[in-house]
Amino acid sequence: MAFSSLRDFIDRLERAGRLKRVSAPVSPELEMTEIQTRLLAEGGPAVLFENVVYGDGRKAEMPVLVNLFGTVERVAWGMDREPEQLREVGETLAFLRQPEPPGSLKEAWEQLPLLKTVMAMKPKTVGTGPCQEVVLTGQDIDLARLPVQTCWPGEPAPLITWPLVVTQGPNPGGDKTDDFNLGIYRMQVIGKNRVIMRWLAQRGGALDFREWQQAHPGEPFPVAVALGADPATILGAVTPVPDTLSEYAFAGLLRGEKTMVTPCLGNDLQVPASAEFVLEGHLMPGDEADEGPFG
Repeated sequence: MAFSSLRDFIDRLERAGRLKRVSAPVSPELEMTEIQTRLLAEGGPAVLFENVVYGDGRKAEMPVLVNLFGTVERVAWGMDREPEQLREVGETLAFLRQPEPPGSLKEAWEQLPLLKTVMAMKPKTVGTGPCQEVVLTGQDIDLARLPVQTCWPGEPAPLITWPLVVTQGPNPGGDKTDDFNLGIYRMQVIGKNRVIMRWLAQRGGALDFREWQQAHPGEPFPVAVALGADPATILGAVTPVPDTLSEYAFAGLLRGEKTMVTPCLGNDLQVPASAEFVLEGHLMPGDEADEGPFG
């Protein structure tokens, strides 16, 4: 069963007894992370905290989902597979990363369906999506409304730990429907509308940023962050896909259906249409800050 949204996946997990809802008050400041750590160590279920309450008594406006991919089974289900089929996913990825010329006409014929499927999995653009049902701009933006976890004692700020960061290099003349990069880069909240984003120099987002700086010196670099995308897109973002294949296309290959994306409202990036939240902004050249310390 392919999952077009995170909510579809949550429903599947709950029906299968792999997700539990918690109505008791739980704080995103240390307590939630401690529970999640124990669940992960024990191979426990995914958990949806429905009553998120801060230490000062404030109640969050939304629930928090943790331990989503805490078992091999749930990772496989997120890819629309069973655990015993994960080897096939690895073999497909290895083929895409280092394709070898077919040794015979028979091998070429056997490879043709996979290649045709890959070519057919470019994302599909839709006019809008659930991620744009509520739009906040200007002074209405406040990241404190998101129940972001503070994970360890001594850390100075909450950390967004599963952000799907969408970027795009200049790529003049490229295929604008399929040249977006998705990556998971840790983000530390430092203000109501500011975060620190940490990416290593060799990551796709960092490469896009460097190319942008060369093509557009001194100009803000557009960035979008999707929170709560469908499971195939989340897993596609952490998979080392080859540079010739976008994470959106790989997610479509896992899902067996094209990834639905929608244009951002403030830039030319495209984001998962079914995402729960999308943050739109810019990375300013030279605007840096110290990250951490971490607990």
